[in-house]
Amino acid sequence: MKSKYLLLMALVPAVASAQTKWAETKSGDVVKVTNKGGQTIGYSATSGVKVITADGLAFKDLNKNGKLDKYEDWRLPVDVRAKDLASKMSVEQIGGLMLYSRHQSIPTMPGGPFAGFYNGKAFGESGAAASDLSDQQKKFLKEDNVRHVLITSVQSPEVAAKWNNNAQAYVEGIGLGIPNNNSSDPRHGTVASAEFNAGAGGNISMWPGSLGLAATFDPAVTQNFGTIAGQEYRALGIATALSPQVDIATDPRWNRVSGTFGEDPQLAADMARAYIDGFQTSAGTKEIANGWGYNSVNAMVKHWPGGGAGEGGRDAHYGFGKYAVYPGNNFAQHFVPFTQGAFKLNGKTGMAAAVMPYYTISFNQDTKNHENVANNYNKYIITDLLRNKYHYDGVVCTDWLVTGDETVINSFLSGKSWGMEKATIAERHYKILMAGVDQFGGNNDLAPVMGAYQMGVKEHGEAFMRARFEQSAVRLLRGIFRTGLFENPYLDGEETKATVGKPEFMAAGYQTQLKSIVMLKNKGGVLPLQSGKTVYVPKRFTPAGKNFLGIPYPEKNEYPVNIETVKKYFKVTDNPDEADYALVFIASPIGHGGYDADDVKNGGNGYLPVSLQYGKYTADKARAVSLAGGDPLEKTTNRSYKGKSEVSTNVTDLAMVNDTYAKMKGKPVIVSVNMSNPMVFAELEKQASAILTDFGVQGQATLDILTGKAEPSALLPLQMPLNMDIVETQFEDVPHDMKCFTDSEGHTYDFGYGLNWKGVIKDARTAKYVKASAKP
Repeated sequence: MKSKYLLLMALVPAVASAQTKWAETKSGDVVKVTNKGGQTIGYSATSGVKVITADGLAFKDLNKNGKLDKYEDWRLPVDVRAKDLASKMSVEQIGGLMLYSRHQSIPTMPGGPFAGFYNGKAFGESGAAASDLSDQQKKFLKEDNVRHVLITSVQSPEVAAKWNNNAQAYVEGIGLGIPNNNSSDPRHGTVASAEFNAGAGGNISMWPGSLGLAATFDPAVTQNFGTIAGQEYRALGIATALSPQVDIATDPRWNRVSGTFGEDPQLAADMARAYIDGFQTSAGTKEIANGWGYNSVNAMVKHWPGGGAGEGGRDAHYGFGKYAVYPGNNFAQHFVPFTQGAFKLNGKTGMAAAVMPYYTISFNQDTKNHENVANNYNKYIITDLLRNKYHYDGVVCTDWLVTGDETVINSFLSGKSWGMEKATIAERHYKILMAGVDQFGGNNDLAPVMGAYQMGVKEHGEAFMRARFEQSAVRLLRGIFRTGLFENPYLDGEETKATVGKPEFMAAGYQTQLKSIVMLKNKGGVLPLQSGKTVYVPKRFTPAGKNFLGIPYPEKNEYPVNIETVKKYFKVTDNPDEADYALVFIASPIGHGGYDADDVKNGGNGYLPVSLQYGKYTADKARAVSLAGGDPLEKTTNRSYKGKSEVSTNVTDLAMVNDTYAKMKGKPVIVSVNMSNPMVFAELEKQASAILTDFGVQGQATLDILTGKAEPSALLPLQMPLNMDIVETQFEDVPHDMKCFTDSEGHTYDFGYGLNWKGVIKDARTAKYVKASAKP
């Protein structure tokens, strides 16, 4: 009897462990399953996926085979699951995982380069809901096995959440049930005319641009941004951020300076680390393991090995800017924000989930194979440096359109296969794979990836290429497993609405805007201004032009700031004689990128200087022979623009300052500059009693500084050059190598300079970063 009793008691734990430990609820088509002491899973009732149980717990039978596979078992480590799934995937499925979609708006646009249709009709004529999948999206998700989707504009947060659920339900029912890993370029910029009201929400929180975050010189501020932005991304269904951009802005003319953390390698490294820690780290109940979880957003840091050294300041989105040059022999310093920042996080996630190389050919920097091909194609830069020397085993994804054919040298939408222009599209994919890259940006088409696979089989054999594909598959799947998408990729629309742009997030963004505004000049302590005084705000004329996509826009003559907001601080007059002060809002000089097709038609080589001043600049100090050159669409390899001239497209901004100065007859003129690049302040400084500069803020934030509601505390993350001759003779690859402008008050506009109400700021931030950046 005793032995039977003991046997019965021994069986009790086994029986208990098999008891059901999960419960489910349903909202619409989404079934939510809560596991006691385990992960909550979600699936769509329309996808055909069922729950499978083991040890009393619930799991999703994603491949519908009636058994619990390792990749479906949320109790197992990420790498075990990823390797199991990679081994089960067909070559075609892995090839689709290697694709990264072209830009997708929700709903899709009826025309242009990213057009889409619904049952063959434009959205407005189709009767489709804004959250429906387009014909093109269904095709690339099902036929091309794409699972990484780049989201651009969304109609609203609620529509984004519904689209996410529709897309996830669609792919859940296909093949192995791999979820979408949706991504976004930065989407937290400001609307200058928007008004901030304490306690009010918005469509999404608004923050200064990357240069503005850098101007705080406070990584904690940037980490807070990442934490908040990450929560908003996940509420929109976005699990990967195509950011941060950590290239050091060593050439002040580059048109992507505004997306960087400035020119200082150490500041950029610290900001990169903080940004990524904020985005990638989940805590508390949101954490799954190792800092990853349901608040985590995979950060794709860019652009390895640094794109800030384009010759003449030109940009590699275009054939005329394909070469980065290193006259200062300073290639390795461009790695610092990656190796000392993005790859050495303070948080538990350890390093950035993904890396994007830049378009540029890092000219003559491949010391092993001596190839002058774009970084995406360069095995020395990807495998020997990034993978082997710096031990990076995350995802490497090309920049967009690098495998496309170059059709014209000056189009943003042309292919960018620099150094590989004569290869076939499949050969380009193969070259990139063999360089150590995992993913192809802006490509929805599986065919060339499969073509590359067959090339590899022919050269190395089936086993080698299968292993190579699985290696990339594991890397790519980690980002989907770590963020909990395999367990529950579905969103609650009400939670999305409550999270994105909620009042506390809006307030945090606005406070950071205030911390990002630099006061450069305050002659005689004219600032802060007295509220209630009378101000004159001239309208700003913008001539007609074209945007970066080549789409024309009309001329405008309008207030550069929300005049109704200004009226809450001051009386506003159109008569300068009645005004106590003038407030002039301008943008830093806007150039033409360094190339003009009309110059070619007129017998020139097409190259022009990139100017940082408003008025006419003639490049007398430019190189007579360029350091790099050559393109299949060009007859010459000399890209010199020596002796040629340039005038900025917004030269009227300078005229507005001068005109206002004359009209005010000695009364204070306050100039506020929205800065995208360093600029030559010598053209306008003497006409201004005070100068503020911002890097993307709401106009209201500037007004709060001007009136003393907040004190300026930001510092310049970039040098301001004395003149254009100084710019022309600095080295494209070297930071902190310009003689800087000194104003009428004796203040030099150098890296780390800024004023508060007491004068020049000297604090722990300047002690740390300015001393470290000091020129030898």
